[in-house]
Amino acid sequence: MINRTLVRTKVVQTLFAQYSGNDHTALSARKTLLNKFSSTYSLYMMMLSFADELTTYAEEQISENKKRAAVLHQSYTANRNFVNNRIAQQLFNNRRLRNYLENENLRWDTGMSAIEATYKQLVNAPFYQDFMALEAPTYEDEKALWRKIYGSLLLESEALSFALEEMEVALDQEGWTIDMDMVITYVIKTLKRFKEDDTDELPLLEMFASEDELEFGKKLLQASIDMTEENKVLIAKSLQNWEADRIAYMDQIILLVALAEIRHFSEIALEISMNEYIEIAKEYSSDKSYIFINGVLNRIVNDLRADNQLFKVKR
Repeated sequence: MINRTLVRTKVVQTLFAQYSGNDHTALSARKTLLNKFSSTYSLYMMMLSFADELTTYAEEQISENKKRAAVLHQSYTANRNFVNNRIAQQLFNNRRLRNYLENENLRWDTGMSAIEATYKQLVNAPFYQDFMALEAPTYEDEKALWRKIYGSLLLESEALSFALEEMEVALDQEGWTIDMDMVITYVIKTLKRFKEDDTDELPLLEMFASEDELEFGKKLLQASIDMTEENKVLIAKSLQNWEADRIAYMDQIILLVALAEIRHFSEIALEISMNEYIEIAKEYSSDKSYIFINGVLNRIVNDLRADNQLFKVKR
């Protein structure tokens, strides 16, 4: 799940937090980075379990409606298309998911506001009403429904974002609100892989896209720390009519990590590194920071090449 692009982002976030605090040791930084990776994966598992939580809440609403109808001596026949969906049942039965949530002590107790808000939106959504009107929904109908729930209702949901902010504190996690949209896209990708005959071993994503990503993250973080002072000198020399201490703090961190990768990882194409950190700047810094960062990196790269100090493996 966690690919090289996300690894770079987490290293930038780690270094930003590290240099903003009092503990600047490499050991502390590595611990912070590993915690960020773990928190992102925990959010992925929690968002998978959201399907079961929402289905359970819908079942509870049916029970409440039955009770109210009985009190009023009215007949009530529930449409069970949604509560009988097989996707939620498969996730509930998945041993890996259940064991992870139990071992990490992750629950939706403090996030019920998001469950309730999503259900209220859901019952009024045209795609839900179309689904409920089906005589006998197929497994593919159910998969399509959940992709729409995650993609239309949960992606960029303010109620979910607010709930995750509270859950971060309650569950001792970090970065959930920042990672929310990205993780939901991974959940949607996961749902596409499900098959009706999958039992308790659904094809969930691993924490890292490959075994190399974790090692890359550790090495990139260490290189960024080790090369901080010399890269600061390169940045200062490259500035034109601008003082180094006037650079936005996030921009400084992005430049430091980008230069560490460009100079330390000869096997990674220069264009890849440049583009990755420009995209990070677009996402996490001010509107025009990416233009500034692109200009600084280009000047430094040209200077390094002129001095024969930049070596890249040709592809």
